[in-house]
Amino acid sequence: MAASASPTLRTHSLHNSSLSLSSKLPLSSHFSVSLRQRSTRSARPLVVVVSAGLDAKPTVLVSEKLGEAGLKLLNDFANVDCSYNLSPEELCTKISLCDALIVRSGTKVTREVFESSGGRLKVVGRAGVGIDNVDLAAATEHGCLVVNAPTANTVAAAEHGIALLAAMSRNVAQADASVKAGKWQRSKYVGVSLVGKTLAVMGFGKVGSEVARRAKGLGMHVIAHDPYAPADRARAIGVELVSFDEAIATADFISLHMPLTPATSKILNDETFAKMKKGVMIVNVARGGVIDEEALVRALDSGIVAQAALDVFTEEPPPKDSKLILHEKVTTTPHLGASTVEAQEGVAIEIAEAVVGALKGELAATAVNAPMVPAEVLTELKPYVDLAEKLGRLAVQLVAGGSGVKSVKVTYASARAPDDLDTRVLRAMITKGLIEPISSVFVNLVNADFTAKQRGIRITEERIILDGSPESPLESIQVQIADVESKFASSLSESGEIKLEGRVKDGLPHLTKVGSFDVDVSLEGSIILCRQVDQPGMIGKVASVLGEENVNVSFMSVGRIAPRKHAIMAIGVDEQPSKESLKKIGDIPAIEEFVYLKL
Repeated sequence: MAASASPTLRTHSLHNSSLSLSSKLPLSSHFSVSLRQRSTRSARPLVVVVSAGLDAKPTVLVSEKLGEAGLKLLNDFANVDCSYNLSPEELCTKISLCDALIVRSGTKVTREVFESSGGRLKVVGRAGVGIDNVDLAAATEHGCLVVNAPTANTVAAAEHGIALLAAMSRNVAQADASVKAGKWQRSKYVGVSLVGKTLAVMGFGKVGSEVARRAKGLGMHVIAHDPYAPADRARAIGVELVSFDEAIATADFISLHMPLTPATSKILNDETFAKMKKGVMIVNVARGGVIDEEALVRALDSGIVAQAALDVFTEEPPPKDSKLILHEKVTTTPHLGASTVEAQEGVAIEIAEAVVGALKGELAATAVNAPMVPAEVLTELKPYVDLAEKLGRLAVQLVAGGSGVKSVKVTYASARAPDDLDTRVLRAMITKGLIEPISSVFVNLVNADFTAKQRGIRITEERIILDGSPESPLESIQVQIADVESKFASSLSESGEIKLEGRVKDGLPHLTKVGSFDVDVSLEGSIILCRQVDQPGMIGKVASVLGEENVNVSFMSVGRIAPRKHAIMAIGVDEQPSKESLKKIGDIPAIEEFVYLKL
């Protein structure tokens, strides 16, 4: 085996580069994107925007109201058709004459829309953050770039969070209603001061950090929880990053700014409310689904939560008879976080610039879907793409504490020459696995560089060049995360990094190394890792606990340093074990630590 070497990454220009979305991507030091032409394959751009004619203006359909500043930018470059309140049939009829479409949340951009475009539609712009109303898979299949406007409403959302925080602490909404009802109840609506109180900001992204800045100005002590927030960025504004449990247990006020993902859905529930200070106050201007609303009503009734101020709800608009909405201790607004004149104009400008740039052949950093990649490349790399994402997903779940992921090293072992192995897709999928579990961002080949840089994550790549046949593109992929604590100490390498390694076997991704321990478990379903004293009967004891709950074991592998010493048991399971079952596994005397990892 040759010594490890840094990969050789070269940038090649594409044919018709003025029309290529990939040819003008500004690169940071975090990634180098390689676009190579191999002799056995035809050179094809990742995504190409082609107007109806080289001298003709493109046509942009705006299907919902957009700020005047955005419309002016569009009119300077394209023919703009503002047609509002279109039915699905009318949209499908119009779209074949359009090069770009700009929507808000009311227009559904379905597969039928892309099919009706006849290939002409090249860009869909979402004037806002969420893209639930756009069929991303269909967009990608039809070579259409989807962009959004995620930054323009940051200050507006932060200001609304602070407004709700102050209004809640001083009972403004309740007192206002009381006075308008002809009452004068000064003693009933005595509030609490914000000065000196602890605010926990749950999610330290753009909005969360702006809320923290403003809360510091009000004299509050601010802590935050966010697995990806760089500690140095938090320290720069006087904020301490802490664990989730510490944040909710010590806070007088909690402000939610996390995305709605499977990991954050109903993250505030009966169990987490029980860990909070009695009398805590909660603000939510993020996503309604992060709170179990029925559990919040119970917490309000019991006095655990003194008050809540909510701008978002699981169902919008919420039912008129909602116990939460009607609760005297709840202040509500109808999803007004981004509803300022300035924010709406900012969103209009941001989305117009992204759409115009894409039509000019420039790549928008806010692209949210994957570009078209040659089918033969994806076919060859498909099992390794799956492996890369799953290694990233497993690695980030092992990170403990509030320090955040900053430094990631990816090592590829391959018999192919560096110029004959393009790792762009693999690197993007590792980034996807690292970020998507706790973020609402869609990570792909287009936006991986931007997304990692935005979160302060530096990804470096190394190559280990192997002897042998280059028929298979890769022998293994290794992912290391430095300068973090681990929930599973055995996943740490001798130098202290979280280290996972995987290979493709029979076309399927396998986890083959955890820390210094060799394992072999198929990456399907989910995984339980246990460090144990190596002794007879351990496999049977763990399998018995899982069997009692009818949890099917798909794979089991044991790696050990030496007989009768320490060993790592890796167990693949098809169903998620209950907390009780996991506790029983942890209570087995010979098991020293364990962790459940969800794929």
